[in-house]
Parts: sequence; structure tokens; C-alpha cells
Amino acid sequence: MDVKDVDTSWSAVLFKDLMAVRVQVVADAADLLLELGGTDGFEDSDRIRLENLCHYLALRRHDLRPLQRQLMQHGLSSLGRLEGRVLPTFDAVLGALAAIQGSPAPYPPPTEQTFFRGEFALAEETEALLGGGRPNRRGRIMVTLPEASADDPDFILDLARRGMDIARINCAHDDKSIWEDMAKHVRAAGKTLGRRLTILMDIAGPKIRTGNVLTPPSTKAQVGDHIRLCAGALPRVDDIAPFSAAVSVPEIVTRLKIGDRIRYDDGKLEGIVEETSPEEALVRVTRTKTGGTKLKVEKGLNLPDTVLGLSPLTTKDHADLAVVMDHADMLGYSFVSRPDDIESLEGTLAGLPPRNRPLGLVAKIEQPEALANLPALIAVAFRHRRPFGVMIARGDLAAEIGFERLAEMQEEILWLCEAASVPTIWATQVLEDLVKTGIPTRGEMTDAAMAARAECVMLNKGAAVAEAVNVLDHLMSRMDEHMTKKTPTLRALKSWTYPVPAV
Repeated sequence: MDVKDVDTSWSAVLFKDLMAVRVQVVADAADLLLELGGTDGFEDSDRIRLENLCHYLALRRHDLRPLQRQLMQHGLSSLGRLEGRVLPTFDAVLGALAAIQGSPAPYPPPTEQTFFRGEFALAEETEALLGGGRPNRRGRIMVTLPEASADDPDFILDLARRGMDIARINCAHDDKSIWEDMAKHVRAAGKTLGRRLTILMDIAGPKIRTGNVLTPPSTKAQVGDHIRLCAGALPRVDDIAPFSAAVSVPEIVTRLKIGDRIRYDDGKLEGIVEETSPEEALVRVTRTKTGGTKLKVEKGLNLPDTVLGLSPLTTKDHADLAVVMDHADMLGYSFVSRPDDIESLEGTLAGLPPRNRPLGLVAKIEQPEALANLPALIAVAFRHRRPFGVMIARGDLAAEIGFERLAEMQEEILWLCEAASVPTIWATQVLEDLVKTGIPTRGEMTDAAMAARAECVMLNKGAAVAEAVNVLDHLMSRMDEHMTKKTPTLRALKSWTYPVPAV
């Protein structure tokens, strides 16, 4: 067939449709950028990152699926992996469609530098926040240190030898002297190995937990039972509510409304508020573990429908920040939900003695409000020009938004952060059975493999955490050969050979 006889009319239709989307995306992104406060005073690199985030958010208002299939049919980009390069991808595809029609490209074709600029920026931001990587894998491994490690420098050194890149110190537990000993051992391990190990210190924030509890002897709460939550230190039971718990943050009880949902201990029990009074709330249990759930002290409470109105910085946090400034490379900010929360933290940090290295900030996304405000949190963090990342805190987040919704939202957080070239930390219950028992489940191996798309994967403490570091190190290394973020990378497969050997 003569080239002149090839029907290219489809390219004109696709060009028109794609151009219309691009024009709308640019217009909508400009409005979004204004809503986020603009980019006055931004460094060029941060301005470009925030603009690309706005382009991505504007684009994802559209249902692109029909357009994607048409593009794929003709061997063009499906737009399915453009998080870090929204306009460059559009411009490349529009240029190709114009060339098919014999027309000039409507926009300058992207160079390698401009097309992969988001990818390069993400690598730079990751190193600035999380520290240098390893030669065998792109992502970092973070391990939460147990209290016993304060007296066991060899344990920390062993973790580092196996592949730990970042040590997490949880300031919700233990005390200053223990944290300082942990940090000292981490620095010593890095010196021994000839590489810098990074330290993340989490401040606790306002922990909403059960206080004193009253329950019938040896009885677990079942669906249909009632639990009374009390603002005072002493719980109260009666014939209506045989289960009762005080709440660690008393004012929370007064903010509950009829119909608000309650989740206890990472979702092991769920209930709904049926009655309220100035000092109490009556909750009907709607879901429990099989066989019921035991009500215990010091267990977390999540209130997904309740406007908490709490500052994420407590009096304890203010005191702990001095230790963080002395020993940490990164600060884990719990319960951050609004841009004002970051401004408040920055104001507090400005009043502390300066340090030689900038303190990185990790926003822990744990609540629906933080999820909704994620673009605004990113924008305000950029204004303060410190290394910044996002932790997908899947424990509290699942308890807040529901387990089914979590599976979807952890993906969307990854996409959004990639669009802004913001490194992410995949946290909570990674290889949990392996960490605790030494034997992994099949499902958690798959979860850990998917976690490798983040810039860092966090392991919790447990008896077999050292073995879990080994497994995760090998798993992340293998996954790097197959995928970079959302993009499959097609190395030669080695599982099958042809011709098939004779039996």
C-alpha cells in the first residue's frame, strides 16, 4: 500500500480531543495554583514541581479512559504513567499526532531533560530527605527500633549490615535517655560501615486512646453491645452499657455527635454513637473480630466522622523537639491535617537553636482531613524549603477511612506525591508476620513487593525484624528490575527458556 493511501483522519480527531484536554488542564491548573497560594518566592525547582502537581490534579478531574484506548490503538502513549511529566507527555503525543498529519508540532518537543525532569527531581529530593541509596535497589528500608536496642549497639549494627538505611525512633514511647542512646548507636553503626545512616524521630501528637476501662469479667464486646465513653478519668457501667472506657483526650467526648463512627484498636471493633451528654457518649457496637473484641487500656480510638479540632503539637511534643533537633535527620509529624499545622510547627522550630543540616519533615497521612488537604500540605511545605516527604501511615488511615478504601487511597497518595516529586514512605504492617514470627504470609510478600514503588518501606519492631530486613532487601532489589514507580521495565525474563527442554 502506498503511504499516501493510508487513512490518517483518526489522527486529526485525536489531536483535537487531546488539545482540548490540554487547554482545559492548563486553565484549571492555574486556578488550583492560586488556591494553593501561588508560587511567589519559590525556587524554580519547587515552582515546577508544584505546577506539575496542579496539572496532574486538573487532569485527573477528567475520565480519560476512552481517549487512552484510542491512543494505545495507534501506538501512542496512553498517558497512564505521566505523574511526573504531565505537560511534557501531552506535548510529545501532540507532536507525534501533528507529524502524522504533516503539520508542525503545536508546542516545542520535550528534551530528555524536560521530559524526565520530575523523575530527576524525585531522586534528588529522596536523597536530600532519606539519605543516600544502596547500589542494589532504589528504595530505602526503615526500621522502628525497639527499646532494647538502646542497650544493644550490635543489634543496630546488624540491622544496618543487613540493609537498614533509616532508623525510626518513636517518641511516643520510652524517654529522652533511651532515644539518645539509640541515636548514638545508629551513628556509630554508620561510622563502622562507612555510610551515613539516617534517623527519623516521630513525635507522638495527641494520642486518642482508651484510659481506664470497666468490663464484665472475662467478657468480650459483641455486635449489639453498648460501650460508654467517658470524659472523666473513671468509666461508668450500668445495665445499658456493661462496657465503659475513659478517653485520654477528654474534650473529644464532648465533640462526638449522634451517628459518628468509632473505631477501636485499628478497627478490631467498630461502633456508632447513639446518645451523647456533656461528659459521656453511648456507642453501639456494629462490628468486632470473630468471637468478640476485648476492651483494654491504652488502645487507639479513631473517629473518622468527628471534627477533632486538636493541635497536632502537644506540650510533650514541644519538649521532645529539642531532642529531635539534636539527633534526628527527619521529623515524623503525627496527626498533621491542615496547612496551619505545618506553619505552627515551623514557628516552633524557628524558636529552637539552629543546626548545621536542615531537618527533614515527614507528614504522616493518618486522617481523612490530611488526605483531602494533601496538595495544600505539599504546597506549604515547599514554601519552607526543607526536605519533605509523606508517610502513608496505613494503620490509622485504614481505621479512619476503612480497609477497603485504604487499598485505593494508598495508590492515589503515591501518584499525587510522584506528581510533586515528593518521596513517600510505605508504612504499617509490612511483612508483619515475618517480623513477629519469622514466617511470612503469601499476602504480605505481595504487599511488600508493591511497597517497593515507594521511596522507602518501613518495618515495625519484632523478634525477627533482622530476618525481615534481609527479605525486604532482596525483594526490593528484584522488584527494581521489573518496575520503576508505575512503569514496568522489561528486562529479559529468566523463568522460561525456549525451546522447552524435553521431559
